[in-house]
Amino acid sequence: MCKGEDGKLHANLLCAVNVTQQPGGTLPDMESTDEAVRLLKSRAGDDNPFFLAVGFHKPHIPFRIPQEYLSLYPIEEITLAPDPDVPKLLPPVAYNPWTDVRRRDDVQKLNISFPYGPIPKDFQLRIRQHYYAAVSYMDAQVGRLLSALDELRLSDSTVVVFTSDHGWSLGEHGEWAKYSNFDVATRVPLMFYVPGVTSHRNWRGESTFPYIDAFNQSQHSFNNDKVIKNMVELVDVFPTVSYLAGLRAPEPCPDVSFQEELCTEGDNLAYTFRRPERGENEEAVSFSQYPRPADTPQENSDLPDLKDIKIMGYSLRTWDYRYTLWLGFNPNTFQVNVSDVHAGELYMLASDPGQDNNVYSDCDHSVMMTKMTRLPPTVSLQMRMKLQLLYLSAGRKT
Repeated sequence: MCKGEDGKLHANLLCAVNVTQQPGGTLPDMESTDEAVRLLKSRAGDDNPFFLAVGFHKPHIPFRIPQEYLSLYPIEEITLAPDPDVPKLLPPVAYNPWTDVRRRDDVQKLNISFPYGPIPKDFQLRIRQHYYAAVSYMDAQVGRLLSALDELRLSDSTVVVFTSDHGWSLGEHGEWAKYSNFDVATRVPLMFYVPGVTSHRNWRGESTFPYIDAFNQSQHSFNNDKVIKNMVELVDVFPTVSYLAGLRAPEPCPDVSFQEELCTEGDNLAYTFRRPERGENEEAVSFSQYPRPADTPQENSDLPDLKDIKIMGYSLRTWDYRYTLWLGFNPNTFQVNVSDVHAGELYMLASDPGQDNNVYSDCDHSVMMTKMTRLPPTVSLQMRMKLQLLYLSAGRKT
C-alpha cells in the first residue's frame, strides 16, 4: 500500500515512498539485508561451513521502493519497449493478459480494454522507470550484503550465486508481467563467484566487492573482464553448487521421480568456469513451460488453477531458435497429448532477436508431427521436441 494523490492508502502498481514514513522506518528488502548481515556477523570466529539463502522481493510488483531511486532514471530519458505491439502472428494462447497488473488501483483508473488494450504511453514510461529504479534499489541491498563478506574476511572462502526465478515483460509484445514462454520472461540473471576460479584469489587485502554508491557518479566504475555465454538452466544450479561445496551431486532424476527423496534434472556445470564458451554449433538446449486454461486470453490465463489447465506451452530454446508447442494437457493425470497441437511458435533469433515474427506457419509440420506421435512412450516430450526442431532447422537451412 502507498498513499495516492488523495492522501489515502491504495494498492497501486507505482508505489515510490519516503522510507522514513514507512512502518519501522524501513522496507522488507532492507530488513532482509539487515538480518543476513547480522547472521554473517554472528559467525565471527566460527570456521564451520555455512549456507545462507537471501531472497529479495523487488523488483516484484508493487513497486514500493525508496522514492530517491527514481532520480537515477529521469522520466525524460526513459524509452518505450522497442516492440510494444502484439505480434500479428502471435497465437492467442501464447498471450498473457497481465491480470495482476490490471488489478492495481492506479492501473484500473486507466480503463484499459481486455485483453489486448494497450497501456497509455505516458504510464508505460512510468512503469519502466519504476522497474529500473526497483532494480537499482535491489542492487544496493546486494551490494551491502557482499560488502559485509569483505568486512568479515569471508570473500576468499565463500561461493556466491546470484540468480532470479523469472524475467518480467516491460511492454515487449504488448505484454507486461511474467506468465509467458518468451525470452524476456524466461531468461534470468545467473552469476557465480567462486574464489580462485572465476577470479584471482585476493592475497593483498583489497576489497573483492567494493560497495558502489549509485548516487555517487564518481564511483561508477566496474571492470567486467569477460562474459562467457553458455546455454544453461536453473536446474543446473543445484548440482553445480553441491559440487563446489565438496558434496556429492544428487543423482539424475528418473523419468517419473515422485518417489525419489533427492534427485536433480540439472547438470553440474562447474567445468565451464575454466574453459571457453561452447560453440554455437554445439547442441545446447534449455526448456521452459507455462500453462493456459483456454486457447484465447481469459481472466485466469496468467495463473490458472491446476484443475483449469487445458493447454501446456512447452518451449525449447537453442542458440538459433525459440520453438514452442501449445499442446493439450490433462490436469488429472499430468499427461500431455502430443497429437493435440493447439498452436506453435518458431522464432529465428539471428534475424528476430526480439521474437516478434512467428514463422511457425512457414514450415511443414505434418510429417514430423506424425512421427512424434508414433515414437515409443519412453521417449520424453523434450526429446520429441528436439527431434522436431532438428527436422525444422534442417528444412529451413536447406
